[in-house]
Amino acid sequence: MSLFRIQIAVSCLVALFLPIEAAAQTSDTLRLRDIVVEARRANPMLQAARYQADAFEERGSQAGALPDPVLSLGLRNRPLDFGTDSPMTMNWIGLSQTFPWPGNQGFGQQRQEHFAAAADLDADEMEAALVARVKEVYFRLAFMDRALDIMASTRELLRDFLEVTSAKYAVGRGLQQDILQAQVAIAQMTADITVVNANRVATAARLNSLLGRPATERIGSLELPQPGSPPAAVDSLMATAARNRPAIQAARERALAAEAGYRAAKRDAYPDFTLAVGYGQRPEFDDLATIQVGISLPLWSGSKQQPRIREMQAFQSTEEARELDLHNETFARLSELRASAERARELSELYRTSIIPQARAAVESALSAYRVGEVDYMTLLSNQTTVNRFETERVRLAAEYQGAIAGIEALTGSEMSFQ
Repeated sequence: MSLFRIQIAVSCLVALFLPIEAAAQTSDTLRLRDIVVEARRANPMLQAARYQADAFEERGSQAGALPDPVLSLGLRNRPLDFGTDSPMTMNWIGLSQTFPWPGNQGFGQQRQEHFAAAADLDADEMEAALVARVKEVYFRLAFMDRALDIMASTRELLRDFLEVTSAKYAVGRGLQQDILQAQVAIAQMTADITVVNANRVATAARLNSLLGRPATERIGSLELPQPGSPPAAVDSLMATAARNRPAIQAARERALAAEAGYRAAKRDAYPDFTLAVGYGQRPEFDDLATIQVGISLPLWSGSKQQPRIREMQAFQSTEEARELDLHNETFARLSELRASAERARELSELYRTSIIPQARAAVESALSAYRVGEVDYMTLLSNQTTVNRFETERVRLAAEYQGAIAGIEALTGSEMSFQ
């Protein structure tokens, strides 16, 4: 069988099995939406935050409940000879209940309810941050996979260059130095592929940890959409964040909790009341009943209640300052992420439409010129290395854009369709 017929047969086999292989790769793709669902379900730290929010939710009713009543049982005024003929001798049972000043418990309960709401919002914020982190690692891993494909393709081109160089040297039109340079370029590209493969293993382990998986579980092929539309203006993003970001809402709840604590502290100087009832059973005489009311005396308010008022007032000022700082930090971070997304989008488009096509044309021109001896091998190699760098950079910019969009979504508390 001639070489031409062998080539035709191989081509037919490749065409026959290519759809099957493509279908296998498609089914093996790890979808971003599935990864996000898994992270929300299985991430241990997010589960811990949810449990903590549940624990805080139970504190409201505790703060609003009355103190436990006190039941008293005893023998009163019993003579040492155990006689029962004294009029003061009785078997005693009593019940007492303390009642805070009206309104004191309400502020305490409000404080704990605001803390519980803040803890629940903190869990929501952790979930948003987790999703952003998962997306960022996911897209970084997708970038590595595509960078490896580009590098492998470039290595094959370098091997083709080596064949051209070897053929020229065999007929006396090339230099041995060109062959050595071609071999070094191939070896360098192999080393770069090894480094990226090692980094991919580490990044895959990080993604698995975010998903609550064993670090060594296999990560299949990944999606990497190209940059889409530019994000909205920063002012619009900040308005959305002010409404939707859980961390901002949690800061407001803590400020309200501090305010309730301050109002409760101001009422600490008001007295508590104790109501007590009792029954005395006298064996030789008529039984007795007792009812009494007690009131606490805040004699030490200068060293107890007043410092607590100042303490809670300072806490309130602290939480309000933190809320303002979070607004400012959110605005600054949104500005950074939007600028990063816009820069990545514009540069990616520039690489796609202008830089990479021109660089590829330069390689083709240099290869044709090298075949006829018009340029040296280093020119050809430099042009191909430039193409490799530009293609890799374009893929990196796509991952950077998607990571920035994920960060904006986490800060604004909303899903954005820019793809």
